[in-house]
Amino acid sequence: MIQHIHILGPSRSGTTTLGKKISNKYNLHHFDSDNYFWLPTDPPYRKIRPREKRQELLYNDINDVGSWIISGSFCGWGDIFIQYFDLVIYLWVPLKIRIERLKKRELKEFGNDILPGDVMYKKYYDTDMKNKKTHEIWMSKLECPILRIEGDYQLEESVKLVDKKINEIEEQVKIKSDTNSKIYDYAPT
Repeated sequence: MIQHIHILGPSRSGTTTLGKKISNKYNLHHFDSDNYFWLPTDPPYRKIRPREKRQELLYNDINDVGSWIISGSFCGWGDIFIQYFDLVIYLWVPLKIRIERLKKRELKEFGNDILPGDVMYKKYYDTDMKNKKTHEIWMSKLECPILRIEGDYQLEESVKLVDKKINEIEEQVKIKSDTNSKIYDYAPT
């Protein structure tokens, strides 16, 4: 059974939203990488937590639960968790859509700091293609199955794609398990 999932993608691609939905559906504990990467500040996302401390906090949290899903990107600092993944989901949504999401969701929270040309806007979006390349390189290190959901999908469509992938993986594990048990159960007459 799939017990450890990581969902990554660029800012505002929907990793947290999908993570929460999948968490509820499959009874997985949900953790968001931003809660480990950033120290609590007002406004948020201003001060980075030291690498070793975020690794320690996340390690302790996932070890306190049996099954989990982690949303958000933690390329580099989260490499120590790669060995635990049963499935990685990569979300990518076109930049134009993510900018619209940003305007709708965060203009209210951050005010003018998030508008084009301002500090936080540049922080999120000036390195868009660099982030995609970073994610591709990071995913090339993975040995677990990867589901890529690239495009403007509605949440329920993405959930169906995840369900299908999980079913495929679990069926493969079952077939492998059945094959192995037949080998060991065979006794010549």
